[in-house]
Amino acid sequence: MELGIHLANLTWPGGPEQMGPTLAAVARATERAGCAHLSVMDHWFQMDMMAPVDNDMLAAYTTLGFLAAHTERVQLHVLVTGVTYRPPGLLAKIVTTLDVLSGGRAALGIGAAWYEREHLGLGVPFPSVGERIERLEETLQICLQMWSDDNGPYHGRHYQLAETLCVPKPLSRPHPPIWIGGGGEKKLLKLVARYADVSNLIATSRDELAHKLEVLARHCEDVGRDPDDVEKTILYVGDALRNHDTGAFLAEMREYAKLGISTVVVMPPRAVNAPVTVMRRGWQAATRSSRILFVTAS
Repeated sequence: MELGIHLANLTWPGGPEQMGPTLAAVARATERAGCAHLSVMDHWFQMDMMAPVDNDMLAAYTTLGFLAAHTERVQLHVLVTGVTYRPPGLLAKIVTTLDVLSGGRAALGIGAAWYEREHLGLGVPFPSVGERIERLEETLQICLQMWSDDNGPYHGRHYQLAETLCVPKPLSRPHPPIWIGGGGEKKLLKLVARYADVSNLIATSRDELAHKLEVLARHCEDVGRDPDDVEKTILYVGDALRNHDTGAFLAEMREYAKLGISTVVVMPPRAVNAPVTVMRRGWQAATRSSRILFVTAS
């Protein structure tokens, strides 16, 4: 099981002046620890259900470009881009640029968007959930066309592109991996079955996760796809990391591994003075049974 680090909290000691050095230290520590993925949120406002809305938030793809310059191996992506945030042709171009400049280390993480407050706040249209799902499917089709040899037009219900030229092409083959985040059973997981390389689900419980994977498997069978062709990953939201309980975390991961989960994405605990103190002192990586990697402050 591989480990990914997800940076959801950017309000650290030192304020904006220390953001650059701290992010660079996070990136270097992530690679030293042997992590496979490094991701950021794609939001304009901090999520008000997680932290104060006026906490620090950086533009996602600018941040990933910065992180690319301070890393050599980790895959870089957003967890996940809201389909409403950018026109799909521009999104494909942005991810392609990240992939080329990082040496083929970009992925496209995408979902249907949900945070209405930031849309209203910055004047960005926020259509119904049904329309957002439709736009998500068209966006996936456009990205895949732009990453193919087909430079022709695209005519959809919501998007019309006269040509889908994308030069240079991504270095990743056949294209940057597509992560679709979310567990909507009727529509979203159906899109995962049809288009995704990677499914990312929130790990609320083992039973709930097992149920979502069963639904995904049925959708894969409906479209004639082997469910094993979709990599299964989770965003961990349990208490073990907050409690610094390595044993409990590893026990949970063993259960998720039995379900076929290949990667767990974790958010560093918000300990006192973390992550600045953690980054300055370095991160200690320790392997345990089931090849699970746990990262904690040294």
